[in-house]
Amino acid sequence: MTEPVKKKRPEFRNLNLFSDVRTYRMPPAAIVSILHRASGVLMLVLLPFIIWMFDTSLSSEYSFARFVAAFDGQGMFPGWFVKLVALALIWAFLHHLGAGLRHLVLDVTHKTTKEFGRSSAMATFVFSLVLTVLLGAKLFGLY
Repeated sequence: MTEPVKKKRPEFRNLNLFSDVRTYRMPPAAIVSILHRASGVLMLVLLPFIIWMFDTSLSSEYSFARFVAAFDGQGMFPGWFVKLVALALIWAFLHHLGAGLRHLVLDVTHKTTKEFGRSSAMATFVFSLVLTVLLGAKLFGLY
């Protein structure tokens, strides 16, 4: 009798922090997941700025004029800095929204294939970046 041919078992090893991490390529789904968490933290950190913007824009006509003047650079910070912070907030919101919708679609449809994960991650990138560029162009007065 012949013995059955044994398949070689896969070898699992730990990643070396100094040599392997720099060469490891993360898939787009992993990058979207990390950025989903980072955008949530960014929105949490910028929450006082959001509350200030909301309160200042709705209190009175004078406070609304002061709010608009902050984007022109008449406040404590230069106008371009306030616009960059607002643009970061816009990106964080759009990316968090897109990644959250992606996760909902994954949960509802149970499409857990590698191809769908890659394509939905790329769609999330395109969604958040294109809308951020469009809204950023409007914010900086390009149209």
